[in-house]
Amino acid sequence: MNKPVERLYNGLIKENPTVVLMLGMCPTLAVTTSVMNGLGMGLSTTVVLVMSNLIISALRKVIPDTVRMPAYIVIVASLVTIVQFLIEGFMPSLNDALGIYIPLIVVNCIILGRAEAYASKNPVIPSIFDGLGMGLGFTMSISTIGLVRELLGSGKILGFQVLPLADQASGKAGFTPITIFVLAPGAFFVLSILVAVMKEVREKMAKKGKPLAPAAGCIMTGECSSCALRSSCAGKLNTREADEAGKAEGGKS
Repeated sequence: MNKPVERLYNGLIKENPTVVLMLGMCPTLAVTTSVMNGLGMGLSTTVVLVMSNLIISALRKVIPDTVRMPAYIVIVASLVTIVQFLIEGFMPSLNDALGIYIPLIVVNCIILGRAEAYASKNPVIPSIFDGLGMGLGFTMSISTIGLVRELLGSGKILGFQVLPLADQASGKAGFTPITIFVLAPGAFFVLSILVAVMKEVREKMAKKGKPLAPAAGCIMTGECSSCALRSSCAGKLNTREADEAGKAEGGKS
């Protein structure tokens, strides 16, 4: 599935990094107090994803396999530094709101996961659209969370008051902000609802014979069947298992 439209669909719906693969949870829960914060973090991550996929794909035959992860981190860190300087220079208020989470894009598992699982094994054009699809999927998810939290927590959208607030002094009826949604628990509530909705969508698609990707797992927990990097790790795991088996046989002899 390497066509540009398919890669976009993959990131937006089929393997949405937030509500399907459950990746990048730290910024998802921490910075989504408003739509603007979600858009800022999402688009910043998208730029880094697209550019890192482009560079890593172009250099995939040059970077030695033994140092590929350090090389990926250097590439991503360089791109994140450029993005951070641009945000700091042109959007200082957004830079203050996102804070430490901009530099932490360097270790975002979405970026390193796509670099390892896709960009390092595929041509440049599909890799660009893979990064774009994943980035837009991430942006869409965290912006939606930010929209719900901002609306229910303050009655605003993008800073504009859309729900008139109640005035206790004059007895005027209106919206009473649900302050828990601007706090940490609010992010968990909204995210859980989105994940539940996506679960229903996955089940309906599976019944139609068009199953979406399962939630992500990790080789460290032993859940390889649901790991987003299973295809890229399988060869390494088989090699490691074969080495361990050889050592065991050698010890017996």
